[in-house]
Amino acid sequence: MHPDSPHAVRRTSRRFPLTPVAHKHSALGSLLPGRQQRGFGLVAAMFLIIVVAGAIASMWRMSVTQTATNNLSLQQSRAYQAARAGIEWGISSALAGNCSLVNPSFTPDGFAEQFRVDVSCEKTEGSTPLPEEGVSTVTFFSITSAAEYASPGTPDHAYRRLNAVVEKED
Repeated sequence: MHPDSPHAVRRTSRRFPLTPVAHKHSALGSLLPGRQQRGFGLVAAMFLIIVVAGAIASMWRMSVTQTATNNLSLQQSRAYQAARAGIEWGISSALAGNCSLVNPSFTPDGFAEQFRVDVSCEKTEGSTPLPEEGVSTVTFFSITSAAEYASPGTPDHAYRRLNAVVEKED
């Protein structure tokens, strides 16, 4: 193209800024493309603080839940052992002929004050014919032991119940 043609691009030595600059007190000054927006760092920092605080709160809640679950599991284990001790004590009393004297409620030694064990014993007699010896009298003892920690409805309530049947031949 010829430099004098109407479609030719003129080159001048004067350069204009690519983006207009507004006065610093102008309302449009911060909206113009050439100006940097201020305050983004504050928004990013607030977002990061909120996310980290949420993660910390979530981990704390999981820790509390896990601790409560472990404590309840420990109390359930203790309740099982207390109920088992009640069964063994009931069997010992029944075989000694003291089924009717079984104490209805006690607190095992070494357990917390809030732990209670209830033991019951029922005696049933019957006869069984034996081919070699004739008729034999058999006594059945049905023993139930229930161990309970704290009161129902509390978060640390633990309850176990065990049953046993013992046969004694006379």
